[in-house]
Amino acid sequence: MKSWIKKSLLTVFGAGIVLGGLSACSGVRPWHHDSGPEHNARLQTRVVERVSSKLDLNAEQKRKLQALTDVVVAQRKSVVGGGADPRSQVQALVAGDKFDRSAAQALMQEKTQAIQAGSPAVIAALGDFYDSLEPAQQQKVRDMMQRRRGWMGSHG
Repeated sequence: MKSWIKKSLLTVFGAGIVLGGLSACSGVRPWHHDSGPEHNARLQTRVVERVSSKLDLNAEQKRKLQALTDVVVAQRKSVVGGGADPRSQVQALVAGDKFDRSAAQALMQEKTQAIQAGSPAVIAALGDFYDSLEPAQQQKVRDMMQRRRGWMGSHG
């Protein structure tokens, strides 16, 4: 795999791990329900509030966390696609008697381009938020991520 693809994928997954870890710390699991934009906005607000409380964020840190969640949500929408159902996209690849390799390659290219285009903003927002934390807050994030083993890891 090309190095820029690896870096882009690692960036998005890294941001997902951090945000997922932070949301896990808050007791909110955003991947369990996707009931539309209103629900997602409420969930995002709850995550920001709970993480802010757990890490005892000041107003500037909270603003940077909000900016990070906004960028990650936008990146997710970009990767998932505007209105296209990812499940039906994948199902279309196996709808016939042969796997549609050209459509799969086009789909992968589309997703990779979305990741590559959005990763600089995700990296910048993640760096801005993390760098704004005090050393004790950074340690809380690291400890929490270690306990949770990432954003979808063990719940114990």
